[in-house]
This record gives sequence, C-alpha cells and structure tokens, in this order.
Amino acid sequence: MKCFLLLLLSAACALAEVRLPSVISDHMVVQAGKPVTIWGWAEAGEEVVVEFAGQKKAAKAGAKGEWQVKLDPLAPNAESQTLHINDKIIKDVLVGEVWFASGQSNMAMQINGKLHGKVDNADAEVANAKHPEIRVFVHDAPLAIYELPVPDDELAPDRPGKWRVCSPETVADFSAMGYFFARDLLAEIKQPIGIVTSAVGGTPIEAWTSLSAQQAVPGFKPLLDDWTKRLDGFVPEAEQKKFLDAKAAWLKTRSAALKAKQPAPKAPSPFKNLQVMKPGGLFASMIAPLVPYTMRGVIWYQGERNAAGPFTSLYGAQHCTLIADWRKHWGDEFYFAWVQIPAFATPQKFPSEPTGWGVSVRDGQRRALQMPHTGMAITMDIGDPKQGHPTNKTEFAARLARVVLHDVYQKSIALWSGPLFKSAEITADHIMLIFDQATGLRAKSGELEGFAIAGDDKKFVWADARIEGDKVIVSSSEIKAPKAVRYSWAANPKGNLVNAAGLPASPFTTE
Repeated sequence: MKCFLLLLLSAACALAEVRLPSVISDHMVVQAGKPVTIWGWAEAGEEVVVEFAGQKKAAKAGAKGEWQVKLDPLAPNAESQTLHINDKIIKDVLVGEVWFASGQSNMAMQINGKLHGKVDNADAEVANAKHPEIRVFVHDAPLAIYELPVPDDELAPDRPGKWRVCSPETVADFSAMGYFFARDLLAEIKQPIGIVTSAVGGTPIEAWTSLSAQQAVPGFKPLLDDWTKRLDGFVPEAEQKKFLDAKAAWLKTRSAALKAKQPAPKAPSPFKNLQVMKPGGLFASMIAPLVPYTMRGVIWYQGERNAAGPFTSLYGAQHCTLIADWRKHWGDEFYFAWVQIPAFATPQKFPSEPTGWGVSVRDGQRRALQMPHTGMAITMDIGDPKQGHPTNKTEFAARLARVVLHDVYQKSIALWSGPLFKSAEITADHIMLIFDQATGLRAKSGELEGFAIAGDDKKFVWADARIEGDKVIVSSSEIKAPKAVRYSWAANPKGNLVNAAGLPASPFTTE
C-alpha cells in the first residue's frame, strides 16, 4: 500500500512539473528591447513563476496546461544570466538580437558539414569562429525530402532541439548563411546574436506557410488541388521501396554493361518524399513549435524549388502570404529580409526568356517589397550558374546584412541595395526608367546590356540603353511605339547595371 501511494505521489509530481519548449533552454539568446514571451505547459491551474534579470512574472496554467508570461523589454547584456521557471533553471542566457533563419537548402547549407558541400575557406572559417556571443538553435532531427519521416498535419507544440554556443568545435555544421549573417551583425552592433534555424533542402514555399492561410487565397486553389492529386495514394515507405528495388536492378545492369564495355544505363530518379513538401507541413512541424519565441526578424533564402513548373507565377503572392501568415501567428510585425535567387543555368540568348528558371520567382521576390518592414538582397552577380549551392556564402550573407543593418539598425549606409525599378515614363519613341538606390548608375563593364523593349504586341527585341543621371533611357529603332521594358529577363540573364556601390540591379519588367 505504501509503495502504491508513493507511485501515486510520483505521478502527481510528474503531472505538475513545468515543461518548456526546446527553444527555451540553456545558452539561449532572448530578444532585447521588446517584451519577451516565455511559455510552456504545466498541470491545469498550476502557478508558474518566471524570474529573470530582476523581473518576476507569474501565470496560471489553463485548462489544457498552457501558460505564458511576457517579460518587460530588456537591455542588451552579454553577461551570462540564469532564467528561473519554478524548479527549472535555464543557464547561460544572453540578451541581444534574435533572428530566425529559414528556407531551403541554401539556408540549410552548412559551413563544413554533410549538407550540400562546404563553403569557401571552410577550414579557416571554422578555426576563426571564436564568437561565444553568437548562439545558434538547431533542431535535433530536421525533416528531409529524401527520408521517410513526414510532417505533422496538426500544429506541433514542440520539436526537439538545442542552443549551441559558437566555437571552432561547434560551428562546422551551423547554417553558413545564419552564421555569417550573425557574424556581420555582431561586428557592427556589438550585441549577442541568436540565430534560430529551421530550413529543409528542396522544399517549396507552400510547405512553410500554414495551410489555412493558403486556403484563404482563391488564386492558390489550382496549386492546392494539384498537391491533393499528387499526394493521393502516395505512401512514402512504398515509394522508397520502389526506388531501392529500381536502384538494385540498375546497379546489376550497370555492372554487366561495364563488364561488356557498353554504355551504362541511366540511374533511376532518387526517392523524394512528397509528404515533406506538402502545403503547410513544414509550418506545422518546424515553424509552429517556435511560435511565439520573441525575435527581431526573419532572414529567408528559398525559391529554387518554386523556380520552374506551372505555378511559378504565384510565387510573389505566396511570398507575401507567408510573411503575413508568420506575422499573424507571432502577433508581431517583425522585419522580414530575403535573398533574391541568383542567376542559374544556360546563359541568356534571346531578349526575353519569360519561362526561364527562376524568372517569375525573382520578380515575385522583388514585388514582395511592397510589404512593410521588408528588404531584399540582390545577388544576381555572385551566384554560380553551374550549380545551385553557391559556396561564397560570406558574400550572400554580407548583402543580406547590409540591408538589415540599414533598415533595422539605422546604420549609415548610403546604398544598401542594388538599383530597384520604381516607375517608367513612356514617350513617343523611348521609355525612361526611374530607380530607387540609383546614385551613381553605371555599367559594371562595357556598354549597358540586358534591356529588352516591346510594343503592344509584346514581341521583345534587344534595346539600346543609356544612363542619364539616375535614370536609364531605353529605345530601339525596331520599336516605333514602345510599351514595355524587361531587364535581365532570363534564368541566367545578361545585365550589368550597377550603382555607385557596385551593387547590381534587380531583374524587372515595367508591365
């Protein structure tokens, strides 16, 4: 009887124990200058007391055990502090700037790890990564399109993960973009930097946006219907087995062909788990568990998976929907910055190649700047057209940090972006283009190139372009009554317009 009572008491204590999401854990960075949300679970009705940096806040767990408190805004502090939550002790907490790093493989790409190769000068970068003020949160088991685990359909309350302190011993498998961005910010603002990473290679933007937000947009119905058809009858285990059987047969046939000195057969397409890419899946599994962790903003590098196919023209609307969706879930109009996907694939041959890889995505990314508190790093000149994972991630991160340092941290940067198309004025025989970020417009080398012009028939021809101050005048002897201009309108386009900072212009159309 005594043992039975002890078991009951132990069970009651277990139920009453405060539980925390994995992102609230040792070595965390909490956001400075904003109310800081701390949350978790406990027995219904239990009082939870949170103590940190001289503040003491209390809350009672609701009927389902959820509780939440908000700490008053905190000053930046690089000294290690302790967060107390009832009997829980969270050690080595810093106060600084928190950024959320998400997207697909180019955000997931590690400095020197197993994902997508390694960055330029990886060994030196690792050896020099002595920045304990930088902390990175990573999930223990992120999803992957080549593996069997599938995302939740319902919003997951938590997903295992941990904060890691930046050092040469830990940094190799950090997100390269996240780390280099943090390092650039640290150098300028001299505050602790926390990077919360949640990225999965090969995934489309619709996987990262809540399903309910997408269902509310009528224009997305064809895309969602297409996904319903693709997922109908798709069983990951069965599809993986098909691939493994096909691979085994291929290896056998290949071996025989090589022995006979004949051409080897083509390998079967690798297994891809469509369930990992389904609309709303990654939001439910890898974003929802991090809501409502307080942060300054988001850095986003994604678009390659959406860069081709029948729905690529939706990307701009999808991007705006994702931003609005995340802000709604967080209840915060945080800043959102992204990388415009760079040039890729075959060099441009024709004046306009609108169906080229990434053309619509880049334009959608440019147009998404209409959303308030947003910024974009233009990277058309620093990608690698021959492979989709540029290794010069320091340059990509620097472009992104430049935008954020100006917009968010009010650093004095005269030109923080490349030229961005603003408006067009059409006259009888030419079109005058007006740009933002246009100080010192020039051709990077030689004559201006990459401009195409068309009349009402929308048959674009190569255009003559000249710079007049902060404007570009575009015309063609072939087009007597011009109506539209396109610039760098191809997968791997021509285009050499830059500003005084040497930053490239974004592709655009005046249509």
